[in-house]
Amino acid sequence: MLQSIGVPGLVIILVIALIIFGPSKLPQLGRAAGQTIKEFKDGTKNIVDDVKEEFVLDEDTKPNPEQK
Repeated sequence: MLQSIGVPGLVIILVIALIIFGPSKLPQLGRAAGQTIKEFKDGTKNIVDDVKEEFVLDEDTKPNPEQK
């Protein structure tokens, strides 16, 4: 999705954000966006780790039909 924006589109978005929010609020908005993305990544990683752990535990408890 972001690959299709390109550099000129990104510059236009940044200029519009600077005009709307002003130079004093822009660093706060960037910081808040970065923290939100970091929390989302951490939450997603925790969910993936939990699911992987469940699969490992489930495989360990299944009886192996090849062993007799």
